[in-house]
Amino acid sequence: MSHRIRRFTAADQPAMIAFAEQLPEHDLLFLGRDLKHPRVVAAWVEAMTQGYIDGLVAEEEGTLVGTAALVCDPLGWSAHVGEVRLLVTPTRRGAGVGRDLLEGIYVIARDRGLTKLIANMTPDQIGSVMLFESLGFRAEALLRDHVRDREGVFHDLAVLSADITRDSSPLEND
Repeated sequence: MSHRIRRFTAADQPAMIAFAEQLPEHDLLFLGRDLKHPRVVAAWVEAMTQGYIDGLVAEEEGTLVGTAALVCDPLGWSAHVGEVRLLVTPTRRGAGVGRDLLEGIYVIARDRGLTKLIANMTPDQIGSVMLFESLGFRAEALLRDHVRDREGVFHDLAVLSADITRDSSPLEND
């Protein structure tokens, strides 16, 4: 199967909720909000209209198999920094979906004039850590017991970051 990367739109809200429903609970811990909730997805769309979030989706045969978001605060002290949120359905991991989404986020970040990206994940998400590191991210912090799942179990949160100035980009098509 091949996937297609495109911008996330308001019309994708039901598909995004269906996509989130098929993800393991553990994959959602770093988001800060429950992507399975329609109000959270609606807030994402609203934040896009205000310029705080850019979103991409990967789809195959009309079904979402991955998503990436670039979250920024253009009015904050760290307006040069974007937070990357990347999710891929378990059945499509290792197929290049995450890499293609992350490369798309790099392009958007550059277009927005950002110079640094950060990403949060639990340290046991080895595949995600390896993907981000392959595109220039490095471990920056480990926050112990920072997130709590629905059962009340605490998990560490790893913070990775990347300098995305033109001279340091891992992307070949600069």
